[in-house]
Amino acid sequence: MSNSNENIDIQREKVFKSSPLISLVSPCKIDDGIIQLKSNEEDEYIGFFDDQANDISYFIPASGSGSRMFQFIFDYLSKNKSSDEINLLINSIEEFAFFNKFNEEIQNQIKNNELDTQEILSLIINKSGLNLATLPKGLIPFHNVKNKALNPFQEQILQGLELNKNAKFHFTIQEEFEQEIKESIAELNIDINSIDFSYQDKNTNSFAFKLNGKVLLTNENTPLTRPAGHGALIHNLNTINSEYVFIKNIDNVQHFDKKNAALKTWKVLSGLLMKFKQDGRELLKKPSIEAFHEFNKKYNFCSDQIINEISDLEEIKTMLNRPSRICGMVKNEGLPGGGPFWTKQNNTISKQIIEKAQISDQAEQLNILSESSHFNPVLIVASPFDMVGNKLDLTEFIDDESYFIVNKNQEGNDIKYMELPGLWNGAMSNWNTIFIEVSSNSFSPVKSVTDLLKPLHKKL
Repeated sequence: MSNSNENIDIQREKVFKSSPLISLVSPCKIDDGIIQLKSNEEDEYIGFFDDQANDISYFIPASGSGSRMFQFIFDYLSKNKSSDEINLLINSIEEFAFFNKFNEEIQNQIKNNELDTQEILSLIINKSGLNLATLPKGLIPFHNVKNKALNPFQEQILQGLELNKNAKFHFTIQEEFEQEIKESIAELNIDINSIDFSYQDKNTNSFAFKLNGKVLLTNENTPLTRPAGHGALIHNLNTINSEYVFIKNIDNVQHFDKKNAALKTWKVLSGLLMKFKQDGRELLKKPSIEAFHEFNKKYNFCSDQIINEISDLEEIKTMLNRPSRICGMVKNEGLPGGGPFWTKQNNTISKQIIEKAQISDQAEQLNILSESSHFNPVLIVASPFDMVGNKLDLTEFIDDESYFIVNKNQEGNDIKYMELPGLWNGAMSNWNTIFIEVSSNSFSPVKSVTDLLKPLHKKL
């Protein structure tokens, strides 16, 4: 978006009216929006993957800061606020991959109890030590593999190549860390077919408004803008020309010894998408209302309402020739995050991944939210091509009316601005979407550094 007065006016109107809310109809559940595969079906899709996987890219958003992983340490050092997490970290300090990044002298001091808790914690996050809290999450050492401390950038590549040796990689990053990231990847000393980096386009930023409706100006007297959330990354994804794109978060990577469950999940998801598109191509050769109904019974990507309203073959072709995605869904285990729901927007019922901030706080909507049986771990295999192999412009399938209003304080000024829902929310609103139940062994996010002590992060 340009800094034109027209764009400022458009955004001002959106920011100062109520946030658009999505109406939940019901949670997606097994056999009602979520497919639960039998083992023989999984084997079939794995076979599809093994036979056909030749054009694969990984798209991994990785611009997030690692500072939140250490928030409890900041609390301790600034407020002397002890916690069970502090005790766990100190008592298990030698188990962390970053421990090997300390020089030998410091390692010995820690082993011999010559440093107190405050000194150890300061060495983890401050410039006097490892300075981990200033790094992107992807550069923080996660696991020891063959006596080498590896970070998520390195591990995502190693595990991605286990799945397909010709896989390409695209990371969205903070520009100022690009060189350090490249050097880190170079340490692997392996051949990689293709690796690219991009940044969130500043042209997608949102204008910041004061409460009186005026744009907040910078010291240079230009309109202040804020990143519009990772929904803006649809523009980055749109540059990838692989037929199959694996989308996952940078911190969702298991220890190399525990990778097999996740690799199997990716094979099943991508094999299913390949079969979906193959069947879609066959349907397009001899389209009919009846055949489309049968197709949807198998893949459950359209609501009954949409199915019943389709009345001609052109509508079928339009429905099929959209970008497609298979989204793995994990059973709820109390972890936060968006979930799969049947939603109603503009009188149309469709499947969406929804977060709490997108709905009203009415009791009825909150009850539906609470009934969700699964959540979104961001295990997505996407195809930005139509059924017959044409690359699609993904910006044509965004719900432009799906956004959040954010209230923040900017250097003493209360401001409001628009933030787009996640890449897999409003940015993919008008995609063909299939939800599949997957094992929780494919999901091991690291929100706090102590999460690295959980089973999926430990070697066999």
